[in-house]
Amino acid sequence: MDTMMKHTLKWLIVLAALLQMPSAFAALNIFACTPEWGALAKELAGDKANIYNATNALQDPHHVEARPSLIARARSADLVICTGADLEVGWLPLVLTQSGNAKIRAGQPGNFEASRFVSMLEVPATVDRSQGDVHPGGNPHIHLDPRNIAKVAAALGERMAQIDAGDADGYRQRVKNFLERWQQAIARWEKDGAPLKGMAVVGYHKNMSYLNAWLGIREIGSLEPKPGLPPTTAHMSELLARLAKDPAKAVVRSAYNDPRAAEWLTGNAKIPAVVLPFTVGGTDKAKDLFGLFDDTLARLLAVAK
Repeated sequence: MDTMMKHTLKWLIVLAALLQMPSAFAALNIFACTPEWGALAKELAGDKANIYNATNALQDPHHVEARPSLIARARSADLVICTGADLEVGWLPLVLTQSGNAKIRAGQPGNFEASRFVSMLEVPATVDRSQGDVHPGGNPHIHLDPRNIAKVAAALGERMAQIDAGDADGYRQRVKNFLERWQQAIARWEKDGAPLKGMAVVGYHKNMSYLNAWLGIREIGSLEPKPGLPPTTAHMSELLARLAKDPAKAVVRSAYNDPRAAEWLTGNAKIPAVVLPFTVGGTDKAKDLFGLFDDTLARLLAVAK
């Protein structure tokens, strides 16, 4: 074997060894079930991750189809970030199974459920289908309390550091930087949101419970007669009669909710409708997590006067 061939063989062996090693510059492939978790992953991973959001802000997170494109994305994921608490029960298990990706199965480090790291609201004592679409583990819409985002961020940063150990210090520093900015923002939001305490509103679905609890907003009714059931004529008439005795400042709905019931009630009750972004991308100003809460408070304060 001549010298050139020996050198070539040597470099091929070195290259093969390098390809088998986890690269310090390899991006983490993240599959986020909803935009808020994709946005949080971006804050904590920066350019260290390729982030794919399985849904967008104009989709009802309860009703998602396990499309082949989602399965393909999950197949290459290092980390799946979802809410849990049965929010994704209708589609995520099938996506995970069909992906064949052992790293992201339930119970593995690559499977992260945000709801496991916060205190849940509205946990039912019993579950009966007559109650509507009630989640046994509690209300899953945890992200609209920014204090929950802080708890999830701390846990998610540690999970990222575990999966991508080569940059563990980087993740921890980014978490630290994010939480410093986030706590400052929470203090500002709570100060600015003080006029919202005690404000009466009508909701659409039980997806604003954490926001209401945080700001002290009083939800006196819902457009849905029961969680997950569409508004009916009888229920809307009953709600209108109730508002005559206990007025509300506004009807509040998410960007993805059908506007027709809200428009009927606001027109007949002579109160404004407020469309909240609900998640990142729900409005033009909700471009990231900070914008989500900035715009949410601005829209609510506009009707609180």
